[in-house]
Amino acid sequence: MKKYRDIVGDGGSHILDQVGQQMDRLKARMDKIRHKVAIMSGKGGVGKSSITANLAILLSLQGHSVGVLDADINGPSLAKMMGARGQKLKTTEEGVQPALGFLNIPVMSMDLFLPTDETPVIWDAPTQQDSFTWRGSMEVTALREFLSDTDWGNLDFLLLDLPPGTDRLPNIVKLLPDLGGTLIVTIPSEVSQLVVKKSISVAKNILKTPVIGLVENMAGYVCSHCGTLGELFPSGNVKEWVQSLGIPFLGKIPFDSRISASADSGTPFLLEYPDSLTGQAFREIGKKVKEFFKVS
Repeated sequence: MKKYRDIVGDGGSHILDQVGQQMDRLKARMDKIRHKVAIMSGKGGVGKSSITANLAILLSLQGHSVGVLDADINGPSLAKMMGARGQKLKTTEEGVQPALGFLNIPVMSMDLFLPTDETPVIWDAPTQQDSFTWRGSMEVTALREFLSDTDWGNLDFLLLDLPPGTDRLPNIVKLLPDLGGTLIVTIPSEVSQLVVKKSISVAKNILKTPVIGLVENMAGYVCSHCGTLGELFPSGNVKEWVQSLGIPFLGKIPFDSRISASADSGTPFLLEYPDSLTGQAFREIGKKVKEFFKVS
């Protein structure tokens, strides 16, 4: 029996060659995509997925080719929101063909690989305690495969919906050193802002990635009866503290109960209510994202 110190190189597994080939495929795929955008927060429940889905719809309606990657491996939701859930994925010589959501937007998500609603994502290991140790590495491996093995084609934008946690962005930057920018989402609560400040520090000061700006989601609510805007959270000057951190403030998105209904039905909100107050807010934010990338 060989001991660890007796093993030379990769022990004959050729794992280094396999990873190298995969990284070459990843670069070739990503070279066909003009702008890669990470939507992040650091805190869950702030509406990143909803913003990702509707931003993808907005950009597509304006004539841009867009793809969406659900980078939340353990809690995927974008396939449902984009109307792509339940589609069977096919593999061709060009790679795995992504599911197609509304407006034929390509979507890749772990949800497309799960057999039932109740199926959790469990990493294979002798014990689940062991799998916890390797979970971070396995998530990165899964994302690398989604990016490198999916036939994304030529895209203007690839939107990556990141899961909560300040540790997720470094994984994406490692895979995509040419990440075009990060869009950060918060809600008008002090707890959310406390966590989001850490995400801003990671993106801006540690990883030195371009920050497109911050979106204040659920900034008030739209009355379902009269259409006026009311206060949802205690008011606070999010714009002021964001700008004090040197981050552009992209705008506020008011909560509309129809957003939740649209997500549940699998039809993006902007397709049903483009002229609503919330729809108008999405358009303003989309305009600023395009200005950041100098896209007309």
